Amino acid sequence: MARTATKAAENVWYRARFEASKVNERLSSREGLSDITGIDRTRIARIELGTLNPYPEEARLIAMTCNAPELQNYYCRECCALGKNMPKVDKLSLDRITIKAMSSMSKISAAKKLLLEITEDGIISDEERPDLEKIIELLDELTSINENLKAWLERNR
Repeated sequence: MARTATKAAENVWYRARFEASKVNERLSSREGLSDITGIDRTRIARIELGTLNPYPEEARLIAMTCNAPELQNYYCRECCALGKNMPKVDKLSLDRITIKAMSSMSKISAAKKLLLEITEDGIISDEERPDLEKIIELLDELTSINENLKAWLERNR
């Protein structure tokens, strides 16, 4: 297996390839990833060094090759102006995702009651806006959990 690249060590694209190389020796080098994906080796180097963002199709191809679906989310959140508000997907274990899900789901009934109280008169007052923001935060949290679970399932099929 290749040594850790010092300049790229913190780069998500490099880390994904490095982790994948533990399962597929061909991914221990940029040349190997280039052979598999057809992406030029020097382009992969610039992506891993953070001097160049991959094209969307390259991001998808690298994510699939490295069995790292979280890279697609990273690309959308960090490299694409349209995806800046997407929920973050981390490489979490199933037990961590489950605990987060159970914790969030326990808050749903209270949020449901609060949402009904806020919207029952058809008007959202200035006093109700902070509560509405809390409900939106909870929904965002649930969306993030959903995306993390989907990424876990893709990685572990």
